[in-house]
Amino acid sequence: MLSSLFPKTSNIHFYLKPIDVLAGLSVASLLLPQAVAYAFIAHMSIQAAIGASLVGLLLYAIFGASRFAIVSPTSSSAALVAAGALSLMPSGSEEQAALSFALVILTGCGLIIVAFARLGRLSAFVSRPVLRGFSFALAATIIIKQFPIMVGTHATGANPFTLLADLFEKMPQWSWWSLAAGTAALLLLISLKRYTKLPAAFIVLALGIGLAYACDLSVFQIAIVGPFELAIPHFGLPKLSLHQWLSAGELAGGLLVIIFSESWGSIRTLALQHGNHVEPNRELFALGAANLASGLIQGMPVGAGFSACVANEAAGAQSKWAGIAAAICMLFLVVYGKPLIEHIPEPILAATVIGALLHSLNPQPIIALWRMNRDQYLTLAAIAAVLFFGILHGMIIAVALSIASAIRTFSQPAVRELAELDSTRNYIDCGHHPEAMPHKNILILRPEEPLFFASVDGVFDVIKALVKSRVNCRIIIVSLEESSDLDSSATESLIELSHNLAKLGITLLLARVKDPIRLLLLKTAPDSFQDKLFWSVADAADHAKQLLPTMPI
Repeated sequence: MLSSLFPKTSNIHFYLKPIDVLAGLSVASLLLPQAVAYAFIAHMSIQAAIGASLVGLLLYAIFGASRFAIVSPTSSSAALVAAGALSLMPSGSEEQAALSFALVILTGCGLIIVAFARLGRLSAFVSRPVLRGFSFALAATIIIKQFPIMVGTHATGANPFTLLADLFEKMPQWSWWSLAAGTAALLLLISLKRYTKLPAAFIVLALGIGLAYACDLSVFQIAIVGPFELAIPHFGLPKLSLHQWLSAGELAGGLLVIIFSESWGSIRTLALQHGNHVEPNRELFALGAANLASGLIQGMPVGAGFSACVANEAAGAQSKWAGIAAAICMLFLVVYGKPLIEHIPEPILAATVIGALLHSLNPQPIIALWRMNRDQYLTLAAIAAVLFFGILHGMIIAVALSIASAIRTFSQPAVRELAELDSTRNYIDCGHHPEAMPHKNILILRPEEPLFFASVDGVFDVIKALVKSRVNCRIIIVSLEESSDLDSSATESLIELSHNLAKLGITLLLARVKDPIRLLLLKTAPDSFQDKLFWSVADAADHAKQLLPTMPI
């Protein structure tokens, strides 16, 4: 089990290709402005963002599997860690920073634990429509929070609507020069994005830095980033009370879900496009190691954001060395470019944040759900939850909606009646194919969901109702093709169903029974299921036809 979480030595290449160096340089030019921008979103220092980027890139290259994954701070994780820490501590305080680091550490530990427990597939329980709604509302919230920076004033609000109301009340305090600079930067950024080979954000920030050096922006009420500390980080745990650690632990689950869902979506999408194999538990471990190390050096949470991963792919990355090259290039840019970063105009930085998130406001995925008439209300509910209740509570509501949707599906079981198509031994849904005629004394049923504790009672209630409606039914065949195994609840319910049907003079046969279920039933209730388990529906139906003449009328 442990071997699947670590890279094989045969898969590690100890040479650096020139194309990976070029890809790393291209990615570094994207990551540096993003790191500065996401530090502002997270209410954390620029050093925290830069350190997290370096650690994330290096550790993922060691433990991860994708050659395209770029593990660094992301907008969603930055917003969530800010919402979590600020819900407990005031902004800018030492306690808020320490709580943020604790949240990152616990999230990293949680990811590693989930990886060792091999629960990577559990991310599927947060449905895509819910994630789309959450991402849409999160992007809208972050963008709206950039508006006060764009106009050079301060505004507060419990949600985006109250923040906008407060901002418009303060319109006389707006710096129109600041708004003009930010708007011009955003328009330039959007126009440059058509040229995918150009590092648009890097170019826009470079022009902004040039503007700051060319004239005194304070005359025009345009703020700049200003001086920031850049030192060797202190390695260790933040000093917090037990109560504060427990509070951070309560928030870590949400951050874990967002980091892995976002990262796994990016990694898996690119892997499928290129025919690569990735394993969710190994990716969980790599992300956990990166976040644990980032938190221990007072860094931000990290994940594999889609824009950075796609940029790495577009740059032609051939191996994970591209991520290491990106870390080296980024470190070089930071060490020798610190004075330049300090002169970035804040409205232009806000414009780069908005530009990076505009793709998340694309309504096409939501429109597609509406056209399919599937899950569109789940998406809208997730959007409303984040916009009205904030990022933290909205995320909790969104996950709860996803779980509630799964429970609703299991509580409304679908059971299909099967019948033979002519004499082909092919048994199909006679509800959709009326040409398949059912036998008057044999009822063949197929549950459409696996049998387990949450679904088994509903499925068997449907079966009992169908039995009552068929007065001539003597034999019931239940196809278990959707079930790979049974838990104790499903096993007990199946035995009870067999006994109850026997009291009515009806024999229960099971078809498409897989080996784990076969062994379990023969061990648990041999008297009920001996000679009643079949590999196919056709075999069970043949046995039923032979059995009918021997049964009492």
